[in-house]
Amino acid sequence: MSLLKRIESARPGAAPAAPGAPAAPPGVPAPPGAPPAPPRLVTTGPVRESFRDVKFRIQNRVIQDLDPKLDLSNQVEVRRQIEEIFGKVIDEEGLALTRAERVRMLEQITDEIIGLGPLEPLLRDETITEIMVNGPRQVYIERGGKLELTNVVFQNDDHVMRIIDRIIAPIGRRIDESSPMVDARLTDGSRVNAIIPPLSLVGPVITIRKFSASPFTVDDLIRFGTATPEMFDFLKACVEARLNIFVSGGTGSGKTTTLNVLSSFIPNDERIITIEDAAELQLRQEHVVTLESRPPNIEGKGAIPIRELVRNALRMRPDRIIVGEVRGAEALDMLQAMNTGHDGSMSTGHANSPRDMLSRLETMVLMAGVDLPLRAIREQIASAVDLIVHQSRLKDGSRKIVNITEVQGMEGDVIVMQDVFVFEQTGVVEGKIQGRLKPTGIRPKFVEKFEVMGIHLPPNLFGFGF
Repeated sequence: MSLLKRIESARPGAAPAAPGAPAAPPGVPAPPGAPPAPPRLVTTGPVRESFRDVKFRIQNRVIQDLDPKLDLSNQVEVRRQIEEIFGKVIDEEGLALTRAERVRMLEQITDEIIGLGPLEPLLRDETITEIMVNGPRQVYIERGGKLELTNVVFQNDDHVMRIIDRIIAPIGRRIDESSPMVDARLTDGSRVNAIIPPLSLVGPVITIRKFSASPFTVDDLIRFGTATPEMFDFLKACVEARLNIFVSGGTGSGKTTTLNVLSSFIPNDERIITIEDAAELQLRQEHVVTLESRPPNIEGKGAIPIRELVRNALRMRPDRIIVGEVRGAEALDMLQAMNTGHDGSMSTGHANSPRDMLSRLETMVLMAGVDLPLRAIREQIASAVDLIVHQSRLKDGSRKIVNITEVQGMEGDVIVMQDVFVFEQTGVVEGKIQGRLKPTGIRPKFVEKFEVMGIHLPPNLFGFGF
């Protein structure tokens, strides 16, 4: 229906005009039965541009006017030029912006030119732990273990691709149709994964696992309810006594955070070598060498997998080797390192339980293509791994250590394990899971190693009766 017809039909008492009947002139009352005069159309002013449209237009002008020879790494000078050009363009356009709108627009344009565009406010928000970009129009965050949809949007797929390129270019990674997936990291250590069409059907997808500027400490994890002070006393003793430790758990359960905290217990006079796909561990010791794997180049060559880095690390006189995560054949080299004098090594792995972590290690060793009987592999694992710390993300979004399990050795063809601490859920209060990580009353065999090294724990740490 045309605008004219809609206005006519909206008039009270309006009747359809008789075909060919003349309409009464404006201002003259219509005779009975005569058709009503056609309504007068009122022209409205131009539709006001949205803030977003204005911003994109001003942003394009600012970018055009920037000095092409400007060193973008000199952020102070870049910000000064952006602010100067922005003020000039706003005056030329004659835009009536409030002070708050002006400040917000300048900040967003600056983020777009020297930062990660729409993601910058999310990266600055310390309460956000994960950012998920599902194409240009849908951006989710994780806060407090729960997912939330934000009002952040990108212009289009190309805009998202520009942000991905800005993330991966400084670390020499690439993404295109021939290599449509990439793992990367931000300068603060936050982990980034990107996947693009044709693999993604919703447009370019970015997932950022954020890391705080200052790494979490033992006190932070106790405050979050991840573990108890007694547990960390025990874990600190395990690290100082050079036990080999695996941190297991599902995706997003907090494995890397816990590994970071465990690594903080390593004495400052030891040489530590860390090996990761994308460097994200934040060790504070003085003597740390960080190694990062390398993907293949555009010709499919030059890849340096974690397995080769583990082998190379053995020639670098390490006191400790820390592998961010074992996913494949590198598990064999890690176990051999643990079995050949490199005690105190640590790593993480995806698993649903401590027992499942051992099964996954068996599978990963077999991925190395070695022709070993299953019993020999299990003996390697039982000899190498001393302790498994299992972490879970519970239904309320909280992350807790739910098992600390000793690997005791072999009995027949089975690896014997024993829980030292387990999480006992006691209830749910206002949607929050209540419970405590309590000792099982079993004293682990390696406590004798503590005594030899002069580490003394309270006798009742493992429960009553000790």
